[in-house]
Amino acid sequence: MSSYVFSPAPVVSVPVLGRSERFPVHRVYCVGRNYEEHAREMGGSGREPPFFFMKPADAVVVFDAGATGPWPYPDRTANLHHEIELVVAIGKGGRNIPTTDAPQHVYGYAVGLDMTRRDLQNEMKKQGRPWCIAKGFDASAPIGPITPVEQAAGVEQAAIWLRVNGAERQRSNVAQLIWSVAETIAHLSTAWALQPGDLIYTGTPAGVGAVQRGDTLEGGVDGLSALRLCVR
Repeated sequence: MSSYVFSPAPVVSVPVLGRSERFPVHRVYCVGRNYEEHAREMGGSGREPPFFFMKPADAVVVFDAGATGPWPYPDRTANLHHEIELVVAIGKGGRNIPTTDAPQHVYGYAVGLDMTRRDLQNEMKKQGRPWCIAKGFDASAPIGPITPVEQAAGVEQAAIWLRVNGAERQRSNVAQLIWSVAETIAHLSTAWALQPGDLIYTGTPAGVGAVQRGDTLEGGVDGLSALRLCVR
């Protein structure tokens, strides 16, 4: 039996609606600029080849269905942005997955936020440096419960939205993704061997903006459990 110099970290996991078992998180992949209006908002030009970045698994912080939980405002930023996203939970791994086979690899879907220290991201971009510090900080990947795929019919044509203090900031439709869920899985699997437990944050629509301490965020994808949090 193996022994360790200190106790291993607990497994990061996400609750699954209607099940007692939880979804153990392996890796967290994020797709950049995957809605056309947001790509233009951020200086892009539309349907460009997809690009990806990652967050640590322990950046995932879970918010229960129907509850509003506290979320900690991070250090080293004065320009913290919200990015509402459809999250894909991978249940079957693979490499070089054909687009036509990709749906078979999806376990379920959830609503997530890719929280971003935009000032640090902009600074790193100017210097030509990686911007992990802007995306992969502690608690940077809030998520709600996972809805199993068989209970999430129509999610790829569902509205996606975010409100801050009751005022709508972001609204689009998942059908407006530049690279669909299946295409994203296929692209990712050419660069990494996808594994059960992987989460894919599929991109955010236009309307990203700053939040402050005391703000309440509510975001959703129609048909999935909404995500609610209060910035503290």
